[in-house]
Amino acid sequence: MQNPSGNLTLRTLAMPADANAAGDIFGGWVMAQMDLACGIAAAERARGRVVTAAVNEMFFQKAMKIGDTLCIYTGVEKVGRTSMHLRVEAWAQRYLKTDFEMVTHATFVMVALDAAGKPTPIPPEAG
Repeated sequence: MQNPSGNLTLRTLAMPADANAAGDIFGGWVMAQMDLACGIAAAERARGRVVTAAVNEMFFQKAMKIGDTLCIYTGVEKVGRTSMHLRVEAWAQRYLKTDFEMVTHATFVMVALDAAGKPTPIPPEAG
């Protein structure tokens, strides 16, 4: 059985407004939560403002349902001069159960920006 990798960055509950008529959660909602989690993790690493520059391909392996808890795990894979790559995994904790299933994963590319909105160097990792 596979386990999540990275740090638990975001947990949220899938609600009826996030679903289609069959009760399946919209993929775009899941992706938006992944983007939020990447923004949190990347801003902490960059110690400043970041934006999403790219997302690699994403395949949905399992459906999320109303009532499931979406758990987003992130990990910085690579840091360049102004950008970083984060591995992001979305896991569903099934409603009123203890089991988890991976929903999807991707690599997000985040860019650090200065106050003027221009790419800025990412500082060395805090020790």
